[in-house]
Amino acid sequence: MSALCATLPNSAKLELLGSKSFSRLHHHRRSRCGLSRRDFAFKGIVAAGASVMASALVAEPSKPQGLEKLPYKPEGYNYWTWKDKKIHYVVEGEGLPIVLIHGFGASAFHWRYNIPELAKSYKVYALDLLGFGWSEKALIEYDALVWRDQVVDFVRDVVKEPAVLVGNSLGGFTALVAAESLKDQVKGVVLLNSAGQFGDSITATTDSEENVLQKFVLTPLKEVFQRVVLGFLFWQAKQPARVESVLKSVYVNSANVDKYLIDSITRPADDPNAGEVYYRLMTGFMSNQRKYTLDSVLSQLSCPLLLVWGDLDPWVGPAKALRIKEFYRDTSLVNLQAGHCPHDEVPELVNKALLDWLPTLTAAPSLQPL
Repeated sequence: MSALCATLPNSAKLELLGSKSFSRLHHHRRSRCGLSRRDFAFKGIVAAGASVMASALVAEPSKPQGLEKLPYKPEGYNYWTWKDKKIHYVVEGEGLPIVLIHGFGASAFHWRYNIPELAKSYKVYALDLLGFGWSEKALIEYDALVWRDQVVDFVRDVVKEPAVLVGNSLGGFTALVAAESLKDQVKGVVLLNSAGQFGDSITATTDSEENVLQKFVLTPLKEVFQRVVLGFLFWQAKQPARVESVLKSVYVNSANVDKYLIDSITRPADDPNAGEVYYRLMTGFMSNQRKYTLDSVLSQLSCPLLLVWGDLDPWVGPAKALRIKEFYRDTSLVNLQAGHCPHDEVPELVNKALLDWLPTLTAAPSLQPL
């Protein structure tokens, strides 16, 4: 999940992050990551949201050395029409397909240091979720099922063979729910600081807050006020200087906060529909998330799971990874000294974790093409 969720009301943060993560974040509001009340308001669209490994890999505060980078193309790469909507994606390499799914507010370009390296051994796809990146800013009602269906159809219509799904933040939860639908057409799932929460995090207090939110905030009488406030937040959050500032607060190693990354976030925000999509995400996205809990989805999963976790993430800490590993037995865990987006902050370590784990999937029975 990107820092876009910073503008959500407290009840919505509880839904996406989980109560423990949110409580810890709320308590340390003025931590080293600068998560003050004002920062919460302005994080906006940025940032981009049984174990066989137990290593703790340490990041050095410098830019990746010797790693290829996906060339930045303002016009994008490839486009696929899905339900009459334009979907952007990148594809490189040959071999077992890997589908990379970005987090809230990001795009396929957020995998800039992972695609070229992984493509040396695998066929790598990275797509932009509807409403984000170079994909169409469709004026629809957004929820987890929209992105689940998009990924499911992408695997069936574009990839056309069993694949590994890899997701960061919101993309992680999307990968899980898509894998649940695709069943044996997914060979494995990789989560990097995934969004989502366990069912027991939903308390009566959360129910009460949600009822109050719906009754007194999301009513037509409040819509005008919300549009004014969220419109201002969106405008402020997409300014390049602000984007750079926020990224540096959520990247433990800020060496990769560069013009490429900033452009890949601000350019999509210039779309004429981007503001309205932002409003719809902020006011409607969380409304039906409760029934899609991590435990309900993981209980339906039937493939190996890899967790690559940035332990210094101010949003989703290592306790969540440990709980997922305890709940789902076929889980491998790699801990990194990084923040919420380890694939871009310490890409060489994430690439190593993936390249060490992916060959273990070849021992599984072969699956039939779609």
